[in-house]
Amino acid sequence: MSAHVIVLGNEKGGSGKSTTAFHLAVYLLSQGFRVATIDADSRQQTFTAYVRNRRAWAKEKALEILHPTHFHLPQSRGDSVAENKAMEFEMLRQAVTEVENDIDFLIIDTPGFDTHLTRLAHSLADTLITPLNDSLIDLDVIARLNPDTADVIELSHYTRLVQRARKERLAIDGRSIDWVLVRNRLSTLNSRNMRLVQAGVENISARLGCRIADGIAERVIFRSLFPIGMTVFDSLDEDWLGGIPTMSFVSARQEYRRLVDALALPNSLEGGSGRRASPREIEGQREHHLA
Repeated sequence: MSAHVIVLGNEKGGSGKSTTAFHLAVYLLSQGFRVATIDADSRQQTFTAYVRNRRAWAKEKALEILHPTHFHLPQSRGDSVAENKAMEFEMLRQAVTEVENDIDFLIIDTPGFDTHLTRLAHSLADTLITPLNDSLIDLDVIARLNPDTADVIELSHYTRLVQRARKERLAIDGRSIDWVLVRNRLSTLNSRNMRLVQAGVENISARLGCRIADGIAERVIFRSLFPIGMTVFDSLDEDWLGGIPTMSFVSARQEYRRLVDALALPNSLEGGSGRRASPREIEGQREHHLA
């Protein structure tokens, strides 16, 4: 496939995966790119709820706003694990096949737990975004750290999942996955905990070859935007937002713009983008490793 694939992944809930995924989708649409989105989290379905809320709000207010092409992948609930995996793969393959020649970016939101779809999605990623609340508790999802020095003691299950996905991609199409740890809810206090978090993130980055980007502060604005499906990249018009935009809205927009800049996504996908791994190739590679 030729589209640039962005995957949001983290095995801890409440880190801001779905909110970031949806904001990225709307931002890229606003820049003139063609965008499709996939919600692989069949349990929470937060991404899908955001999409539905946006469509309902646009219809109610007669707004001409941008919408991504969206797919929700329901969980297979058969008795056979092998059949469930096959069905989930087929749903993902069909979604990608339907849009792969008509889009520039594909954004996939994954659940906060390990599933077959989670692993497939990670192996498809060109850019992998892992939002983290700025705490030692959240860093434990990536690696266990020495509480005194913040040195890496042991890699987590999720990190090993990412490492395997990187190996699979490299074996199939020679591409590396750009893994970005996004630090949300940054503390402004110069505390020992903050210094340990900073040192821990830097140690993890050096050990795993991933990048670090500052994310979004804790803002009430996102709680008010979700029910109407709007984002900080939408118009400041009072009719669009259902009220007068606040300084929190403006500040959050600036933070998300800085995050987008830090991700260094391709400005153009025309020509020279090269072939990327397809879902079928990823699945074949996984079956080969398991054989």
